[in-house]
Amino acid sequence: MPNRPALLFAATVLTALASTGGASMAAPAAVTVAIENFTFSPAEVTVAPGTTVTWINHDDIPHVVADTAKSFRSKVLDTDDSYSFTFSSTGSFDYFCSLHPHMTGKVVVATGAD
Repeated sequence: MPNRPALLFAATVLTALASTGGASMAAPAAVTVAIENFTFSPAEVTVAPGTTVTWINHDDIPHVVADTAKSFRSKVLDTDDSYSFTFSSTGSFDYFCSLHPHMTGKVVVATGAD
């Protein structure tokens, strides 16, 4: 005779996996953007809402990460300093280094992004 609680549990897990496209229901992964040679690498990232993006300065020169719409801004990042921001809403976030405005990047926050 089948074990009803075990079958019910298996059906619940399969239903949850099917509703997430088979993806894990874990929190969004963290993403790292390196600051190297006066560039953001990668220059553009696409993430899911709730994802934390961390910028790490690997240059010997200070940099500042600043959103063009002023929703986030780091302190001055010296060599090996980092700055993190968690993106809770969808949208496109253009940013630049306020000390070196030619340095630009973009974070796209979209549902369904992994």
